[in-house]
Amino acid sequence: MHPMCRPRRRLAFVALAGLLVALALPSAASAGTHAAAPCGVRVDRGVLPVWARAGFSDARPRIAHVVGRSGEIAAILFGPALRSPAVKAYNNKILWVARSDPKPWSALRIRAQRMSGARLLGRPVSRSVAGGPGPSIIDLPAAGCWRMTLTWSGRTDSLDLQYAAHG
Repeated sequence: MHPMCRPRRRLAFVALAGLLVALALPSAASAGTHAAAPCGVRVDRGVLPVWARAGFSDARPRIAHVVGRSGEIAAILFGPALRSPAVKAYNNKILWVARSDPKPWSALRIRAQRMSGARLLGRPVSRSVAGGPGPSIIDLPAAGCWRMTLTWSGRTDSLDLQYAAHG
């Protein structure tokens, strides 16, 4: 082999190895597009989106809600605040409303990760709502900002919810 070919061959090998390592690492999309963004709850106390109003008697219902980042789901919040631990006087009731209605639904699966800014705290927890988006009681193990990844019927969305300390 010509001596000038060795450095090129090594460089090609290093480039190929780097590419393989990069492909093997989880991408931002597979790890959750918003995993690096700081956890931040944006509760809207205004009028619900048109697609989330079914079942409300008011034509323009105003209630606390959070719409998912992809706009595929809304968490409608009942009660003064979500609490951890839960308060006996009221439940951590969340009505999940999906933008589209592909009956029959699969279960709504929730993966919740507590965060401080962009830093993960503790282990993620899982919750499930049988029958898909709808009424639920979602209790979480600690107060703080929780990033929720929601999956149901082939759809995925994410949002952040704040659980206040009981007391």
